[in-house]
Amino acid sequence: MGTRPAELERAIDSALNQTGDPIDVLLIGNGTPIDSPRSNVRTMALPENVGIPEGRNVGIEHTESDAILFLDDDGWYCDNTVADHVRSRFALEPDLAVISFRILDPDTLATEQRHVPRLGKSDPLISSDVTAFLGGACAIRSSAVKNVGGFPGDFFYGHEESDLAWRLMDAGWRIAYDSDCSMFHPAASPSRHADYLRLNARNRAWLVKRNLPLLLAVIHLAVWTVITMARLGLGSSFRQWFAGLREGLRTDAGPRRPMKWKTVWAMTALRRPPII
Repeated sequence: MGTRPAELERAIDSALNQTGDPIDVLLIGNGTPIDSPRSNVRTMALPENVGIPEGRNVGIEHTESDAILFLDDDGWYCDNTVADHVRSRFALEPDLAVISFRILDPDTLATEQRHVPRLGKSDPLISSDVTAFLGGACAIRSSAVKNVGGFPGDFFYGHEESDLAWRLMDAGWRIAYDSDCSMFHPAASPSRHADYLRLNARNRAWLVKRNLPLLLAVIHLAVWTVITMARLGLGSSFRQWFAGLREGLRTDAGPRRPMKWKTVWAMTALRRPPII
């Protein structure tokens, strides 16, 4: 953050205006200077851009609360009850590790289907347990996240939430999509990032190498190659994606801890087996 000062002030206001216990707001400048004139807002400027997942890891390490909300600088909460709702759910559900929020476009008040972490056309007003979450619109139980090693910092951008979600579920934790926790964020495509196709494919390869039994890893990559081919065709965009996939298959993905088959069945029961 640091390039959208007006939007940043709006995000800070939406956090500080939450009801209940005061919120400790920490701003992370990921490779950019960051400052706030407010005495009740802490800042931390990292000397270089370490990527989204590692930036979140830094925030977790420098926050004492067990309930942490992540908020991008161009997002803001729809109302002032979000923090209290999160506190209540975490207190009542000790096995709940992540709450994924509903995201509304501020102009249309619509929720894009890709922002609802369930397969197919799914009503964004229905809350449920899920197998994935959106890192910029969530609350985490930091003790659970630390227990499984945090976000995969080397991913830089893309699939870091899936990696963390799979490890949390394999350790017995739950993830929930909660439509009562909502935030505004302008509609934007992830492909706006110049390196999106390469990192998306590289990190997908790393994701399955780290987390899936061999048979499911092969099926997962085959399924997504076909899906991506259908979406992009066989032109330059697909070639960029496929080059990233080969990079991921050739390079070190970090520690390999294939999930238990019990976890596979649990994800399947939630209608999202880890092959798609």
